[in-house]
Amino acid sequence: MRLGIDLGGTKIEIIALADDGHELLRRRIQTPQGEYMATLMAVGGLVEETESILGQRGSVGIGIPGAESQASGLIKNANSTCLIGKPLKRDLQAVLQREVRLANDANCFALSEAIDGSGRDAGIVFGIILGTGVGGGIVVNQQVLSGANAIAGEWGHNPLPLAGDDDLPLPACYCGRLGCIETYLCGPALAADHFRHAAETLTPAEIDQRAKAGDIGCEATLQRYEERLGRALAGIINILDPQVIVIGGGLSNMQRLYTHLPERSAPHVFSDIIYTKFLPPTHGDSSGVRGAAWLWN
Repeated sequence: MRLGIDLGGTKIEIIALADDGHELLRRRIQTPQGEYMATLMAVGGLVEETESILGQRGSVGIGIPGAESQASGLIKNANSTCLIGKPLKRDLQAVLQREVRLANDANCFALSEAIDGSGRDAGIVFGIILGTGVGGGIVVNQQVLSGANAIAGEWGHNPLPLAGDDDLPLPACYCGRLGCIETYLCGPALAADHFRHAAETLTPAEIDQRAKAGDIGCEATLQRYEERLGRALAGIINILDPQVIVIGGGLSNMQRLYTHLPERSAPHVFSDIIYTKFLPPTHGDSSGVRGAAWLWN
């Protein structure tokens, strides 16, 4: 039995998978806010409860909103700030009394979709998260590529390519840089861009719905968004040349992305034709937790 845990900033979710990938159980609780030890105990409690219900012990994989430093073993780059600088893997292994595998949550998302999701037949899968932040994960032959610095796939903190007049001034990112892809393509950035141009406050879902109904301003906002996303993904295609790009996060529900992105990327891809497929996730918002379980693959 494989146990996967998605350790998010607002919720902790656990899933138990049989060897064939069949879901045996799923539970979700709120994440203790800003409390490291309480978070460890919450994870331990979920594992204990799950194994008690199912009557068997499982391997444990955990997806986190950050990465483990290759040098120190401490957590870095986490938007759940209580994890930063903590030996999370060591402490969880002490609580759970077994080896634990950790990976970035975007890597877990990509792995899930590469194993039995939208990228199941692809040699190279790039999984992206378009939500409150922007993340990415790379899977090659159903194995997560983490990289020498444990940052492979950190797509959201590269500069937006070919920034034009409409992209200026370069927005500040929480990471300390200017003009990061995340500052243009996350959900809050989409809403902010619409406010700047249309002077109305709408959520991304509302912008999408109103564009479908013929709202010219909302349509223009989404066209700007898609053009920026196409530029950003063209760089990924030029470097990785993946067979499949799977889009997750709240903005993945905008179905127009899957038909528009090939043409938005094409002018910036160094090829006469693009065979890369842009696909929604088979497992929806459950993919990350499934991928955590598949870390033991």
